[in-house]
Order: sequence, then structure tokens, then C-alpha cells
Amino acid sequence: MKGNLLLKASPLSGDHSDKTVLRNALLIMFGFQMMLNMSRPVITLFASGLGAGTLQIGALTSSYALLPLLLAIHAGKLADRVGDRIPILLGSVGCAAGMAMPFLFPSLWALYVSQLAVGVSHVFIAICLQNVLGHAAKTKDQRDAYFSMLSMSVALAGFIGPVAQGYLAEHVSYSAVFLIAMICCVLPLGVARYIPVLKRGGSKAAEAGGETPEEEASGPSALGLLRLPLLRNALMTSALVLYSRDIFVAYFPLYGSRLGISESSIGWIIALQGLAMVFVRFFLPALTKLLGRERVLLGSILTAGLAFVLIPYASSVYLLLLTSVLMGIGLGCGQPLSMSTTYNASPKNKTGEVLGLRLATNRLSQLVAPLFFGVVGTWVGLVSVFYVSGVFLIGGALLTKSKPEQKTASVS
Repeated sequence: MKGNLLLKASPLSGDHSDKTVLRNALLIMFGFQMMLNMSRPVITLFASGLGAGTLQIGALTSSYALLPLLLAIHAGKLADRVGDRIPILLGSVGCAAGMAMPFLFPSLWALYVSQLAVGVSHVFIAICLQNVLGHAAKTKDQRDAYFSMLSMSVALAGFIGPVAQGYLAEHVSYSAVFLIAMICCVLPLGVARYIPVLKRGGSKAAEAGGETPEEEASGPSALGLLRLPLLRNALMTSALVLYSRDIFVAYFPLYGSRLGISESSIGWIIALQGLAMVFVRFFLPALTKLLGRERVLLGSILTAGLAFVLIPYASSVYLLLLTSVLMGIGLGCGQPLSMSTTYNASPKNKTGEVLGLRLATNRLSQLVAPLFFGVVGTWVGLVSVFYVSGVFLIGGALLTKSKPEQKTASVS
């Protein structure tokens, strides 16, 4: 029997219904994803305008993932000990400070500081919101639905954010984008203070009838759980989806700019990918019930890989829009399914730690991939980035395909 969950809720959190918790979590996630989706595309264009080359833009994109890679598992452990509210509040302030840097100091060094600050702050927000919804759900099906709604909130911001930044960048300034993004970080602070405080405690749980502290201590660590094939595949799928989205957002603005496409049109192309992700997630529960998780994951990543390969052949804005939508349909399934699989595989007193492992895996891909593709783009040309990324996605989809014996393996 796994360690029981010890809930230590403050008076504010004690009266919260599941629907209230869900609503607050979705509002917070939407605000922070608005900030990310407004700032990430314009950072590439801003850096290019400041004289940064393809390789330096790759390094700038990777800097977002550096500190989260080192700290994600520790951040998850912290959330297990102190609860989810305080880390979310601290993450909010950190993200706002990160957006303030390029607004106040329009330079390359400020962009690097901004990405480092936003990257480490977003670790706490992502892990804690997933934790909150995972504990609010009463069943695995409800958890799938909650994580799907969280992903839809992310995807909706992925539609609105790039459109807003495109028009602001084209008609106002890059600095205005960072200012509005900073406001998007500050506004959710009023909601974040109502997030329940859920502390996963070991010894008290044992006293309540669970394992002894010795039994809990000997349980599998987050890294030890990598022995589970389904968890490994979920982490690999999540990493593939995240790095692909980052590569597209980082390098497509450069590609589009070289084709003579306006900043607002580039914003729409990126935004419609986010809208396609929202659309497909409405049907995700029905798709997984009809086809099974394995087929949905395999098909979605293969679709995204094909879309990457097709980008260099799209000769007009409308064809690029269609290709972006196809990619969004492919990428839209991986995140919520990998999120719920990861949570379901976690010991109940280590959910934050295992979600931190998932985030660390994502950030490893987001750290290595932009640097690698920056080198590829510098040596072979920008178009090669899309070819190689498509091949990686298709190959990764085939590698993460479960063997027959793995499909019946259970996750706790």
C-alpha cells in the first residue's frame, strides 16, 4: 500500500470545491501561458534585431531550460513539503520580474536574464498546478479530464498570445509586448492566494494507517520509477512535444521573416497552431476511449513530424497556416496524456517529485534541442532545422511505441 496523503489545509483552502480549484488553476495557467506565448516569439525577433545569429538564438532559447533542468525535481520535493500555494506565488513574482528585464533594459543580456528567471519561476507554477488538479480529481478518468482542461487552457493562451504579440510588435514596439506580458503575470496573483495548501507528509500518513516511515523511505524514488515502461514512454512523449513546440516558436519567426511575412502574420500562423491544440483536446477523451492511448500518442507525434517536414514546401502564408494547424493537431494530444500517465504512476506522497522529474525531462530536451538545431541551422541552413526536427519526431514516435507486453502493464 502506498503512503497516504496528508492534507494540511489553511482555512482558505478548506472550503474549496473541486470546481473552484479547477477554475482557479485554469485561470492561473492561462495567465502565465499568455505571458510565455506573447514573449517567446518576440524574443527571437528582438534578439535578431540586436544582431544575434542562429546559434546565439539557439543558446538564448536553451537558457530558458537550464535552471529548471537542475532544479525541477527539488522544486517538486519542496511542493510536497510546503504545499502548492507559496511556490505558485513565488513563481508569479519571478515571471513578472523576468518580463520586466527586457522592458527596462532592451539588450541581449537582459533577454538572457529574463529567460533564466522565467524558466525557473515557471517550474513551480507548472508542477504545483498539476499537483493541485491531480489531488482534486477523484478518479483516473476525472484526472484525465482535468489535465485535458489544463492543457486546453495552455493551448488557448497559445492561440491568443502570439496574435497579441504579433500586432503589438508590428504596430507598437517589442517593449510593449514585454509590458503586457508582465501584466499577465501579475493579474493571477489575486487568484493564486486561494490555491489549497496540500502537503504530502510521510510520517503522519503512516500514523494514520499507512506504511511505516521506514517502508515509505524504501519506496521507489522518482528516478527509480523510470523502470516502468509506460512512465518512460510518457516522459519521452512529453519531451518530444515540448521540444518540437519550442523549435517551431523559436525558428519559424526567423524563417517567416526571411520569406517576407509580416510579424502579425507570423503571429497568426503560430496562434492557429495553438487553436488546433485546443480543438483536438476537446475530442481527446473520446479519442483515447475509442482508439486507446497508445494509438493516439503514436498517431499524433507522427502527424506533427510530417508537418515539420512539409514546412519548407509551403510556399504561401495559407499553406504555412495549414501546416501549422496540422502540427497543432499532432502536438495537441501528447501533453495531457503524458501528464496524467506520469501522475498516475507516482507514489501519492511523491507526486510533486515525479512531476518534477517529468519537467526536468522536458527541460533537458528544451535545453539540448535549440542548441543542436542552432548548430544545424548555422552549418546547413535554417530550412534544415525543420527537416531534422521532423525526422526526430517520427523516429521518437516509433521508439516510444509500447511493446505488446507493455500495454498491459499497470501504473499505480
